[in-house]
Amino acid sequence: MQHPFEFPLQLPASGSRQRLAALHAQLHAAILDGRLQPGLRLPATRELAQALKISRNTVVAAYELLLSEGYVVARRGAGNYVADLLGRRGQRGAPPPGPGGDRRLTPYWRAARLPAPMQLGACTHDFRVGIPDNRQFPFELWRRLSARALRGLSKAPPLYGHATGRPALREAIARHVSFARAVACDPDDVVVTSGAQQAFDLLARVLVTPGRTVVAVEDPGYPPLRAAFAAAGARVVPVAVDAEGLVVEKIPAEARVVYVTPSHQFPLGVPMSPSRRAALLAFAAARQAVVVEDDYDGEFRYGGRPLDALQTLDRDGLVCYVGTFSKCLFPALRLGYVVAPPWLLPALAAAKAMTDWHCDLPAQDTLAAFITEGHLARHVRRMRKEYAERRATLLEALSCHGIEAWPSDAGLHLSARLPHRVRSATLVEQAAAQGIHLEGLDGYTHGRVAMQGLVLGFGMIEAARIGEALRRVARLLPR
Repeated sequence: MQHPFEFPLQLPASGSRQRLAALHAQLHAAILDGRLQPGLRLPATRELAQALKISRNTVVAAYELLLSEGYVVARRGAGNYVADLLGRRGQRGAPPPGPGGDRRLTPYWRAARLPAPMQLGACTHDFRVGIPDNRQFPFELWRRLSARALRGLSKAPPLYGHATGRPALREAIARHVSFARAVACDPDDVVVTSGAQQAFDLLARVLVTPGRTVVAVEDPGYPPLRAAFAAAGARVVPVAVDAEGLVVEKIPAEARVVYVTPSHQFPLGVPMSPSRRAALLAFAAARQAVVVEDDYDGEFRYGGRPLDALQTLDRDGLVCYVGTFSKCLFPALRLGYVVAPPWLLPALAAAKAMTDWHCDLPAQDTLAAFITEGHLARHVRRMRKEYAERRATLLEALSCHGIEAWPSDAGLHLSARLPHRVRSATLVEQAAAQGIHLEGLDGYTHGRVAMQGLVLGFGMIEAARIGEALRRVARLLPR
């Protein structure tokens, strides 16, 4: 007969008076250490006795002992089940860590907290930042391309893929960034990642010497980027942003990595001026510093000629161009990329292989077809028109209520200055009570002085609902 448990039970030889004690002790230990999970139905006494070749009375007695101790509960007509001992198990562990966190962890992770899962909630007017409108995404077309990709994989050898990504997707990405952003690269320059966040994590892994490397970041800026480099042991230094983008002269001389969002500064939205771009590249060349260029929503532009990407202007192989498909397609896809200089590619590929080996192959093949067959370009054109209408409506509504927007010609959000003495945290809380989801600019600042303003995403709200939402917000402002 097959053994009823996934672990062995070692019992004394036949005739020993210690069989009951041994069976009870081993079942008791398995319940405490979790090998027998709460709610698991124990084998019937007759079944277990036959499997172990012992007397049924011995099994009955062992179960009764466990019942009396509270480790097993009996359900009439249904058998015996392992009791829920979660609270008791918690008492057996080590004492809770002090205010400084558990000393077994490295310093950064002692205070690390998992971000709260994103929930839509019950808001009627949603200005959430960085979320596109997927209601107009061609999911049926995506489903057909995905089915085709799976059929192709069913005929291929069952092998792992290359860490840098599927050749077809890397070629498609190289063509896409060349067409959309004039980024000159070959497929061999591309590393496919699980979104932009993994790209930042990989760059931090290979560029940071813990405790020594200084990384300059925009302030206000993108908090998950700061977290990735801080977790790697970098000393992260905030650098001010003004109407021309990152203030290059304020970058510390010892900085060896500089993170920027030059096309559409996050979260203010201003583009980095040509003179600042030239100054940043000169700073990097003089110190052999690496520039991480995040072009997170560069596909959506609404006026004016786009300025060249830093990667296009780079002549020294110092710029890493990071992009994502979360904004132009949908966040759940979790595919992004890094266009890196040749000297960095082997280390990035090795770090990618160490992290998760490679991204999801069916998703890569589906996206490659979606780009190559022109569906991405058509979807971006359609959504650019839709977002342009929402952006114009939002700008008009802000102006009507005397709220000044930061100048911006791209992206899926606008930032706005609040009147004097209005705290963004208070306004966000008051708006939430009226079913309006806002985000404060102060949540993106890194220094001591928090900027008071709003960051208004328009990917989740239709143009027809923007005016009413801003009227409600305006009524919350002091007269």
